[in-house]
Amino acid sequence: MQMSGAQMVCEALIAEGVKTVFGYPGGAIMNVYDAIYKQDGFEHILNRHEQASVHAADGYARSTGKVGVAMVTSGPGFTNAVTGLATAYMDSIPMVVISGQVPLSLIGTDGFQEIDAVGISRPCTKHNYLVKTLEELPRVIKEAFYIAKSGRPGPVLVDIPKDITAEMGEFVYPNEINLPTYRPNYKGNERQIKKAADAIKAAKKPLLYIGGGVVLSNASELVRKLAQKTQIPAVETLMARGVMGADNPLLLGMLGMHGNYSSNMAMSEADLIISLGARFDDRVTGKLSEFAKYADIIHVDIDPANIGKLVDVDYPIVGDINVVIEKLLTFLEDIDPDNYHAWREILGRYDSLHPQSYQDSDEVLKPQWVIERIGELVGEDAIITSDVGQHQMWTAQHYPFDRPRQWINSGGLGTMGFGFPAALGAKRGNPEKTVINITGDGSILMNIQELVTAAEYEIPVINIILNNHFLGMVRQWQTFFYDKRYSETDLSFQPNFKALAEACGGIGYDVTTKEEFDAALRDAIAQNKVCLMNVAIHRFENVMPMVPAGGALYNMLLEHKEDQ
Repeated sequence: MQMSGAQMVCEALIAEGVKTVFGYPGGAIMNVYDAIYKQDGFEHILNRHEQASVHAADGYARSTGKVGVAMVTSGPGFTNAVTGLATAYMDSIPMVVISGQVPLSLIGTDGFQEIDAVGISRPCTKHNYLVKTLEELPRVIKEAFYIAKSGRPGPVLVDIPKDITAEMGEFVYPNEINLPTYRPNYKGNERQIKKAADAIKAAKKPLLYIGGGVVLSNASELVRKLAQKTQIPAVETLMARGVMGADNPLLLGMLGMHGNYSSNMAMSEADLIISLGARFDDRVTGKLSEFAKYADIIHVDIDPANIGKLVDVDYPIVGDINVVIEKLLTFLEDIDPDNYHAWREILGRYDSLHPQSYQDSDEVLKPQWVIERIGELVGEDAIITSDVGQHQMWTAQHYPFDRPRQWINSGGLGTMGFGFPAALGAKRGNPEKTVINITGDGSILMNIQELVTAAEYEIPVINIILNNHFLGMVRQWQTFFYDKRYSETDLSFQPNFKALAEACGGIGYDVTTKEEFDAALRDAIAQNKVCLMNVAIHRFENVMPMVPAGGALYNMLLEHKEDQ
């Protein structure tokens, strides 16, 4: 069938089952947007900034497990999208971003809005393409979707020159993929899995170290089954919250820089670490020479480049977590769950000694109380997104996450401004769920223009601003390590958030008490409109525990230090 390259793009997206595209038009991508105007196979949501478009596609992907799709133009359209690509790349999120490019004849001439999108995106995409002929366009898009979602997922860029989108040709969408040099290994080496099982049986203090790869591979149920079968205690990374379920007695909690005492001590004293889909990030390991120094390490990961990259591994297993755990369970049929009873008792005493707690107040709202109260009021029915900073850590520590894909945040890149547009994507992908973005007074302003997007498309995302009039996490470090020199972190000058929400077509609330918070959250859910809830919290509250940068996990700061 004869059609333009622009029409081919739309037909390819429809063939891939895409339901929602987030984007922003411009000159180089205009032909594709003309084709979008004429089709009815998917919806397009016009964000108010390209960064927000990519974050929205990211949130859609994280919450649904499907490939997110964003579309931008050349030049500044693409450069605005780079932060979104890097965010997705660091957290291994499946995404296809289609960018317009100047015509082939202008590439390399410094033409208007020309930029080397392939060169710029090479460090922050799983793969990228510059389409050079109309004939290869359908194949490239097919490959882009396959690469984005297979193996270790990640974002793929497809850069399409404007003349390619205008050219007419025969559209044949391939049924198969032929990539001889790209063959992800899903099976895992059975002999290595058997050795890992023997190590588990011989261990006295084993620990399940659960990473975001468990969420990405939809392996949560199998991980819970493994924990239940063996009765091995577990810790979750920031990206894995929800895998075990908040009420699981085997879950110690989150580990790392702001992990709880029992989790970090477990990692420090274990004699066997069973790493599932985790990459030994520096926020988890702390000082590498002191990290798990008494433990042998089993490392299961789909990406061979991750294994042994930061820590020496005794039992490397390259494969899909589902497949590996299924095999591992067959080798653990005869395991005695009482093997680790003494170990669990030790960790229980650690948890009793220094539980994850805070000092509540009736005079001023504590952020931890707010997080816990959200969990009590909406709990399992909600999807929670966040921006980056203190509010992110408080949420990870105190929200009762019950399932994977309930918690959506920027882990690896730490992108302020991520939460709101990601919430839009999550809500579009899960219209039946309540979607709440927990943010800060610094982060929310970085993509505040998406209030207009949410109002126009009637996407009722609730933004809860934990407002301490500071760039809170930076202020906390300045308190602890810079002698309270609060350089450029004071955010006392602020907009009227309630009025701002209303000006953009949403609703706003000012909250200063527990009673006001309950009433506002219930009303926001009932109103079913985008909202900003400005919650005044204790200004100098700190995120505790805390492992100082470069410190060992077992050297935690446990006490609240408050600057009155």
